[in-house]
Amino acid sequence: MNYKKLIVDSGLRMLRGGYTVETWGNISARDPETNLVYLTPSGMDYTTIQEEDIVVLDLQGNRVEGHRKPSIELDLHLHVYRSRPEVQAVVHTHPIYSTVFSCCGEDIPMVIDEAAQVLGDVCRTAKYGLPGSQELAENCVEALGKTANACLLQSHGAVCVGQTMDEAFKVCKVLEVTAQIYQMIRAMGRDYKKISDEHIAAMRYFAKNVYGQK
Repeated sequence: MNYKKLIVDSGLRMLRGGYTVETWGNISARDPETNLVYLTPSGMDYTTIQEEDIVVLDLQGNRVEGHRKPSIELDLHLHVYRSRPEVQAVVHTHPIYSTVFSCCGEDIPMVIDEAAQVLGDVCRTAKYGLPGSQELAENCVEALGKTANACLLQSHGAVCVGQTMDEAFKVCKVLEVTAQIYQMIRAMGRDYKKISDEHIAAMRYFAKNVYGQK
């Protein structure tokens, strides 16, 4: 697989999907055969990034290829990969509805079936840490835990993970739709009806083992 092209294409996908604005957000992918991480460069317009701009590093953060300065959130991406061996893609977004809840320091519960199937667990808001800091990276990993596929960064945005880039983007989409629906429930002055743990487990199994073309 051409991982550099995957990162370039995914940057455009994030921008055009409305998951970020300008140069904010960052994306990485890990090659499971080499454990090398391919990461977006810092502060570059996603419409201008080329394959030669992608930075390649090992899991300790040593540069292997690329001449650009890597994303400021390099430590966050590496922390996620080191703590979650099954994860092969990380997408850090700045979506509107999800970020509203992050600014309140609130979690987003699994209020819809799609969230129960895709998000893995409640989407928790990580404690605040400055962008690019070791503290933020550690807080992100703590909020993700071992089962969640998404977390919020307080007053900052969201981090979504997957075993493939497509899976990570599915998490991005489902998280933002869930946040929008949850915000509308709250605006009505109502509370949501909790989906039982039993039904959540059944839907996770369905999504993983039954749904779609295998």
